[in-house]
Amino acid sequence: MTAHSAKILVATMNRDKAAEIAAVLGGSGVEIVCLADFPGAMAPEETGATLEDNALLKARAGRAATGLTALADDTGLEVDALDGAPGVFSSRFAGENATYADNCRLLAERLRGVPPAGRGARFRCVVALAFDDGSETTVDGTVAGRIIETARGQGGFGYDPLFEPDGGRLTYAEMSLEEKNRLSHRAVAVRKAAAVLAKRLQEGG
Repeated sequence: MTAHSAKILVATMNRDKAAEIAAVLGGSGVEIVCLADFPGAMAPEETGATLEDNALLKARAGRAATGLTALADDTGLEVDALDGAPGVFSSRFAGENATYADNCRLLAERLRGVPPAGRGARFRCVVALAFDDGSETTVDGTVAGRIIETARGQGGFGYDPLFEPDGGRLTYAEMSLEEKNRLSHRAVAVRKAAAVLAKRLQEGG
């Protein structure tokens, strides 16, 4: 990231995700834009075998499309009773064109009858930064919790209505954005990315 270009592309077409990331990055001294704001821009197909692969793939594509330093994430929900699934396939657990509701419904069905002690899960988020000078780095964040039997809450997106983080009684979907951003896996990873960005800005490069 060059000293004169303190603009960061959040390389996603998902405005819910972009808003969540922007809320965490808001105080980092950079202007934040979303890939969805660029006419004709398209997110690449997520062909990576790992979260790191997909995050880098998306960040690189965003940088190539706009010339900006790009930030992208890939997030997986790893459920103990499903041997770590859906993992890297979390966004398309119920199919390539699955909605949030489709994915939640399938997850609830797969866990029907599993007792509370067997419903452990964790969200893991990898954030990739592809700088305009060609350098790259990744950071990650993980939050453990459990999958509840019946969805609760109207906020958030994705699996938020079914995920209750350890140490609390609210699902992500029952939290305000500010509450979620204090503890979520994505917030943890994005705060690490913000520290990297701040250091680059201080160094002027």
